Amino acid sequence: LKDGIQTSLMFIILNSCTSKETDMLGIFFRRLLIAIPVILIVTSITFFLIRMAPGGPFDAEKTLPDQVLKNLNEVYNLDAPVLVQYKDYMVNLFQGDFGPSFRYPGRSVTEMIFTGFPVTLELAFYAIIVAMIIGISAGVLAAVKRNTLFDYIPMTVAMIGICMPTFLLGPLLVLYFGIYLEALPVSGWDSLPGDKILPSLTLGAAYAAYIARLSRGGMLETLNQDYIRTARAKGLSEFRIVFGHAMRGGLIPVISFLGPAAAGLIGGSFVVETIFQIPGLGRFYVEAAFNRDYTMILGTTIFFSVLIIIFNLLSDLALLLANPQSRGNNQ
Repeated sequence: LKDGIQTSLMFIILNSCTSKETDMLGIFFRRLLIAIPVILIVTSITFFLIRMAPGGPFDAEKTLPDQVLKNLNEVYNLDAPVLVQYKDYMVNLFQGDFGPSFRYPGRSVTEMIFTGFPVTLELAFYAIIVAMIIGISAGVLAAVKRNTLFDYIPMTVAMIGICMPTFLLGPLLVLYFGIYLEALPVSGWDSLPGDKILPSLTLGAAYAAYIARLSRGGMLETLNQDYIRTARAKGLSEFRIVFGHAMRGGLIPVISFLGPAAAGLIGGSFVVETIFQIPGLGRFYVEAAFNRDYTMILGTTIFFSVLIIIFNLLSDLALLLANPQSRGNNQ
């Protein structure tokens, strides 16, 4: 009888693990199948939109002789019909080649992406750390101290943070901390001590506001659950109830938000990198847009699209691990 019980328990455990892994694999492959046509559609729309924009990649240069301009267009395949250019680009793209940069001779788009992306990724990492620390702390405090000043003040600041765009917050921080106080550097990356503080704070502020409101809502819902009332009835301390029990379920909305937030932080670094003169991928993208560098615009757009899909997928998988009851919603 004892051996039979042990065998049954092992079977249940293994069956549960297999079911969980199957669900995760199913979600992964479904997202992958959806991602492929999405990337193709984004690539196609971007390709034709930038071709429809007035001007060309060599129009900003000083006036070139007609023969030189003709040779440049021939080298970069710009003299071919648009549909032929599209076909050639897609063929190269499926081979992993984003093509050469029109504005940086001798450098490929792939090389430039992997030069700027580590800086952008580091900035996004610092920003998400800032957002989580500020947002979760403010949200949990507001939920525990509901309808007090410790609730009203953080939520008011969070609403201001949601409404204030980065192109306004960044210059304000530069003006106060960089010019008035002369306490922090206002440009560069890895060049002066403290030059990463203002960019990280600027980029992470809006997401800290969202996380604060999500944390407050999730914690309020969890603190009203029956098992929390049972824990209080057993005499557990409020600290243990909040940090040992309530936060486990109260932060599930934050977990589901982290995937889109991480993708948004990387994609939203364009403005911050431009304000603080950071040599990241976002700044390359802005320069490519001004310079009409077709291949650089396409390459970075595709790269950011893939990142958004990856981070959303990781968020779904993390949510599935944290809350197994959400499996049915992800089917």
